[in-house]
Amino acid sequence: MLATLFDSAVRMHAVRASPAGALLERFAGVLSAAGYAQITARRHLRAAEHFVRWAARHDLWMDGVTEPAVERFSSHVVRCRCARYGKSDKGLVGGVRLFVRHLEETGAIKVVRATSSRPAPALLEPFRAWMREQRGTSNPTLDNYGPHIRELLERVNGDPSALDARILRQFVLEGSKACGWATVKHRTTALRMFLRFLVAGGHCAGSLEGAVPVVAHWRLASLPRYLPEADVERLLASCDVAAAVGLRDRAVLLLLARLGLRAGDIVQLRLTDLDWKGAWIRVCGKGSREARLPLTQEVGDALVAYLRRGRPRTTSDAVFVRSRPPFHAFASHCAVSVIVGRALSRAGVTRPSRGAAHLLRHSVATSMLRHGTSLQDVAALLRHRSITTTQIYAKVDVEALMTIAQPWPEAASC
Repeated sequence: MLATLFDSAVRMHAVRASPAGALLERFAGVLSAAGYAQITARRHLRAAEHFVRWAARHDLWMDGVTEPAVERFSSHVVRCRCARYGKSDKGLVGGVRLFVRHLEETGAIKVVRATSSRPAPALLEPFRAWMREQRGTSNPTLDNYGPHIRELLERVNGDPSALDARILRQFVLEGSKACGWATVKHRTTALRMFLRFLVAGGHCAGSLEGAVPVVAHWRLASLPRYLPEADVERLLASCDVAAAVGLRDRAVLLLLARLGLRAGDIVQLRLTDLDWKGAWIRVCGKGSREARLPLTQEVGDALVAYLRRGRPRTTSDAVFVRSRPPFHAFASHCAVSVIVGRALSRAGVTRPSRGAAHLLRHSVATSMLRHGTSLQDVAALLRHRSITTTQIYAKVDVEALMTIAQPWPEAASC
């Protein structure tokens, strides 16, 4: 594999003569397979070679690689005077981290993780397992619940039997002073789910769930933020379809703006979810609920253009992958929000709220209603469980509301 990166036999011999020559050669193959440019792969391999020689010199290699050792190497690089390396390796600690991650994934060497200063409460992991099994809750949702539950357990020193109504109410009220209603609502949801787990396991009284106060918030009190149709079209037109990244971004934006997908739906989309003959796309939404949505000609053409001319060669089965090596699937929904945010900047469109990806979901629902689509059809596209969730979009159709508005009764003048 070294022959794909180096032309010099002397250089290849130097790498193989390293204390971990076989591991470095395997790492070179991984870098090449991941699609790294030759110059970038050489830098990463050189940084890994430097790390191996430094670790061996300090007797850190045979005992296993540790995170503190990587941090020590970062400090060493700043003032490095090693022969054959020196200043050329400054700033290349990222290559070392890639190498260490490769070692861990392949099991080639033991990688010792630094212990956390805050160990997870004993009940946290059983709660996560119970939620996955009983309610099909996704890991990202459980990650959001974690900080609230950890904070609650710290108040009672990890003993759930010490919980009572006063502690629960005070916990919610204190949180409401520092957060908005949405965060507090999320806090109460996490609290109720955790109490149900405790009740099921016999760790606390079943009546405690009723002690969690309800957050005052009136449904349909706010208006959904959306973009006018002209701004959505400007967003789509801002993508440079002559470039691979532009083809990917246009396909992502069309899925958001035409089918109303969530950012998480796009991250989870796999090649097997596309049925070209049946002209539909399978989406796994909230609560792992699957749905089939129509694959329109416009969206289908954009996907075909990306898959044929824009998608890098990769072993990943995700439809959308990173545009830079390593060509993996998006790590989270934040990647989709970044794509939308950049498109908004390119098109010169001012966003009406802090959201990005979800803004297009609101926009397609609003546009459909203004073109005469029924609430039932909009709810089907957005995959809402209840039509009442979709009713909020009726409030932004001002023209339709004006046709049913009644004149305000005037009082007789004094």
